[in-house]
Amino acid sequence: MSKFSRTWWGDRFIQALEQFTDEGRLQRGRSYARGGKVLNFEVEKNKINAHVQGSINPYFGVYTVPLYNISIEITPIAKNRWSEAIQKLSAKASIVSRLLINEVPENIEDTFADLGLHLLPHSSKDFKTKCSCPDYANPCKHIAGVYYLVASQLDENPFLLFELRGLSKTELQAKLAESNLGKALSEELNTKEIPLELSTSLYTKLEKQTITQQPSVREFWLGTKRLPQTIEVGSQRGVSAILVKKQGDFPAFWRKDNSFIETMEELYQRVKTKNQNII
Repeated sequence: MSKFSRTWWGDRFIQALEQFTDEGRLQRGRSYARGGKVLNFEVEKNKINAHVQGSINPYFGVYTVPLYNISIEITPIAKNRWSEAIQKLSAKASIVSRLLINEVPENIEDTFADLGLHLLPHSSKDFKTKCSCPDYANPCKHIAGVYYLVASQLDENPFLLFELRGLSKTELQAKLAESNLGKALSEELNTKEIPLELSTSLYTKLEKQTITQQPSVREFWLGTKRLPQTIEVGSQRGVSAILVKKQGDFPAFWRKDNSFIETMEELYQRVKTKNQNII
């Protein structure tokens, strides 16, 4: 069966739900999401409200196509615990740098787990759900359908996980930017671009320079200092590609299912390998 989500975060959200949710109900919810029966939904902080189109079911006394109201509330992380999490995140340069360029590291859940916290769903106690349908089970297929739509939103915006836990992307990045590591990276990201200047020639302009001392013939050919006998080969360094990564895996102009960043990394690697022997 093909995956509903395209990215690691959307897939992990569904995998987390599968740990404590009936698989059959999740599959029926997926068919609802794929079939366009989740007519609309909105996220406000840690609450999700949606309208889902139901099915005719005479057994439950439903003889016309119904419209059900869905509400999902995810348990937020307390403010004092968020302060602890921000402090721990701020101490890791790899995490701070990626969060400030609009990326959510795949291993960020490990940092929260060290504090006994979770971004991804961890148990059924993380959710308070309600549906106006007559199905007594929780989650019903209508709620499960909304879960899949949330997973698809995580494909576009993995920072939604932070918002569902009570902290918006803007607040998160503002707090990280106040840390020492955040300040250093923010200065680099906010550096003004140097404007391009038109040139009248493609060649370096020749300029005359006055020589105060006449060099000897030996110095002219051999130089004033002896050249080193060996040359150290510089270590290869990866390209940070901040501008490419700034818009995330799926920027607005990218319409393909595969990650834009992964595609660009493959392109850079091909160019680097092709030109590695050029002197």
